[in-house]
Amino acid sequence: MSLPITLAIDTAAPRLQLAVLRGDGTIDISIDDIATGHAELIFERIATLLSRNGLGYPDLARVAVTTGPGSFTGLRIGLSAARGIALARTIPAVGIPSLLALSLSASGPSTVLLDARRHEAYFQMFAGPGQPVSKADIVPMAIAQAAIVPGTTLISAPFVDIALVALYGAAADPTTHPPEPDYVRDADAKPQSAARIARLTP
Repeated sequence: MSLPITLAIDTAAPRLQLAVLRGDGTIDISIDDIATGHAELIFERIATLLSRNGLGYPDLARVAVTTGPGSFTGLRIGLSAARGIALARTIPAVGIPSLLALSLSASGPSTVLLDARRHEAYFQMFAGPGQPVSKADIVPMAIAQAAIVPGTTLISAPFVDIALVALYGAAADPTTHPPEPDYVRDADAKPQSAARIARLTP
């Protein structure tokens, strides 16, 4: 059975990761280890990846993108690119939470525990690849470490397997996987309101 040609994008961690899943199931990837500069590289790398596979934007059937948690700036770049391509091509954009994407690399039950700094951790448990049994949460690091389920695969590196993201994205239901950021922790920047003047309504 032919698979939808899918472009996968991950900019949540300090990498620019791309993959293209062809209709025959083969996957090609592009990875740049960069903490910043995703915006300057992303479309150049996408063009190169598509070109070397004999594809162009009109060939894409859907776009998959990780939604976080992760770098606020990185997430916005990846999500904006995915939404823009999907809108321009009138194809589905599929959002995949990053902790779920990380669980795809485990062969069985897993515990995802990522350092969120400030002595906190992003934490979620999975019964199998892509099968959450708890919601993504941010908790004190000590509590997260104590909650690790013995016998599960512990995933503590933030880098997803972008090829698995492409495969998951090709099959995921776009209606249940919106391309919306999932920061888990609220953004540090808050709208200023102390000096705001209420707008008068007629």
